[in-house]
Amino acid sequence: MSEIIEQEKGKKGGKRRPKKQSTRIDMTPMVDLMCLLITFFMLTTAFSKPKVMVITMPEKKTEKEPEVKIAAWRTLNILLTGDDIVYYYAGEANPRKPPLPALIKSDFSKDGIRKVLLEKNKDLFRQITEYRDKRVSGKLLVADTTAESAIKKMKKEDMKGPIVLIKADDKAKYKDVVNIIDEMAICNIASYAVVDINTVELGMLKTAPK
Repeated sequence: MSEIIEQEKGKKGGKRRPKKQSTRIDMTPMVDLMCLLITFFMLTTAFSKPKVMVITMPEKKTEKEPEVKIAAWRTLNILLTGDDIVYYYAGEANPRKPPLPALIKSDFSKDGIRKVLLEKNKDLFRQITEYRDKRVSGKLLVADTTAESAIKKMKKEDMKGPIVLIKADDKAKYKDVVNIIDEMAICNIASYAVVDINTVELGMLKTAPK
């Protein structure tokens, strides 16, 4: 609301001067409106939920528990180092069984390590993608919890997809670990773990192509 205050100046009997008008804006209604808007946005805004990244870490070994053996033909080792460079090799790097596997250089682009993961995990990836497409198109009507359980079952029953071992040296950054775990989720990798890099692999990185 505003008020117009009229002021008239001049001496009695003298020449009349034009009236000067000044305005004063009442801000009280604006304060009420601001409170209403704050309440409106608080009630209508969807608060973002904290995002959780699942990282599978190796369990501590005990003397009684036998060592878990991984099939060499399913194992894919991913080595992270500096400058956003990714190296990978299949199988096992055992100096007692020469020759050592050759490291293949890659990166985090769509044609890099993601393409390698999708190629090795194409059967499970296609199965999960088709299941999700049915839900989106309305051909399959199930609850979110049911869908998550079904996808977990598909991953558990998969016996062809790769078992990915993620290893990082001292030059790798935290964002590199985050990026590679994102690739695991994008490619629907069923089995992966972050493990320590060994001395043999560190030696392979020193002689790897830059």
